[in-house]
Amino acid sequence: MKKIALQRGLLGMPLGIAIGYTITIIMSLAFGDGSYQAVMPQVAEQVGSEMSAIVVQALLMALVGGTSAASSAIWEVDHWSIVKQTGIYFFLLAISLLPISYLMHWMERSLTGFLIYFGGFVVIFIIMWLSQYLIWKSKIKKVNEKLRSS
Repeated sequence: MKKIALQRGLLGMPLGIAIGYTITIIMSLAFGDGSYQAVMPQVAEQVGSEMSAIVVQALLMALVGGTSAASSAIWEVDHWSIVKQTGIYFFLLAISLLPISYLMHWMERSLTGFLIYFGGFVVIFIIMWLSQYLIWKSKIKKVNEKLRSS
């Protein structure tokens, strides 16, 4: 499992960067003034320049992508219940994404801002989990029907 997690983690890093920059494009289109905003201005100020902030953001998005992809190996631990797998996967995603979101000023730096961001994270996690669950449930049903008809 460690080898699978490492391989997936390495493959997930560029995917994390791609998703991160896709989000910046969408956010710039939705909330920008017609220009591309690669990073939050507070981060550029904090690290000294916009270029440094972009590099930091890319590295952190690589970390989130790698962690997310590596964590997917949890779903292959057959002797764990789906509740345990889900809980551990959720925890690993949360401990990688939430501190990075705070550092990168993707959430308001207050208890309210954290709770709103965390709530959005939970809702998105549930939607994605349910969609995957329903997809796999349908696939398993089809396989079982084929086995019964054989």
